[in-house]
Amino acid sequence: MKVILTADHAGMSIRNEVKDLLEELNIEYEDAGCDGSCSVDYPDYALPAAKRVASGEFDRGILICGTGIGMSISANKVKGIRCALVHDMFSAKATREHNNSNVLAMGERVIGPSLAKEIARIWLTTEFAGGRHENRVNKITAYEENES
Repeated sequence: MKVILTADHAGMSIRNEVKDLLEELNIEYEDAGCDGSCSVDYPDYALPAAKRVASGEFDRGILICGTGIGMSISANKVKGIRCALVHDMFSAKATREHNNSNVLAMGERVIGPSLAKEIARIWLTTEFAGGRHENRVNKITAYEENES
């Protein structure tokens, strides 16, 4: 698995925790986040990262900002992206099993670093269940194809 990781100025601490996790799990990643020295605009980080996942350059992406909302809205504008904003462990597992999400968004001002690391661990290690869920994901993909 290859992951792109990015954060704006409000997601630096969680980004560092997730980097540690990726190294712990021996997952190849690229840190495409800001350096944190000044305020930046989340779409400038979310959109390029999402495009790189959609293109197949990366298998998954993890995006972090203050609430995760801006990153998730931005990423979901990219065709082929299923970005889930997650702030609990149950949703982290469900969005992989049921929705085959390929991008995870989290908010540093909403959750702490240890919870963020556990959410990312669950999300990274949970497989898509397929079956009845595949039909639902395929309907989303078909809609997206027809609307473009």
